[in-house]
Amino acid sequence: MRLQLALNVADLDQAVAYYGGILGAPVNRREPGYANFVIDEPALKLVLFENASEERLNHVGFEVFSDAQVDSAGNRLAEAGLDHEAQNEETCCYAKQNKVVSFDPQGLMWEWYRVIEDSPSFFAEPEGAEPVGCCAGQCSA
Repeated sequence: MRLQLALNVADLDQAVAYYGGILGAPVNRREPGYANFVIDEPALKLVLFENASEERLNHVGFEVFSDAQVDSAGNRLAEAGLDHEAQNEETCCYAKQNKVVSFDPQGLMWEWYRVIEDSPSFFAEPEGAEPVGCCAGQCSA
């Protein structure tokens, strides 16, 4: 099984460069207004449509099962020269997590995270407060 994500992008060339960098893979197929990447690990087919007027996803996440995998994602982003932010023991989405977060050229958040433990709260702020930072999709990276 392979997860497929289809994204609308404003600038296909810019998007191909970004996603090739974060995935560490070459584009599989490139056509006018279209590109796709086929990734073995994690099993993913990423499809890009040049269509800036349509809505995009909230964020995309890869759950990994070791801190070494989180670190590897951060290293890959650094080697590709892409902005990213490491967050350790952050509470977000009802889980304490170690993660690396990056934003694509249009602001879509991508994260690689390991759940340390479940949390009773959505994020680590006083009850009733609004989410901030990456938990709200607003990292400083």
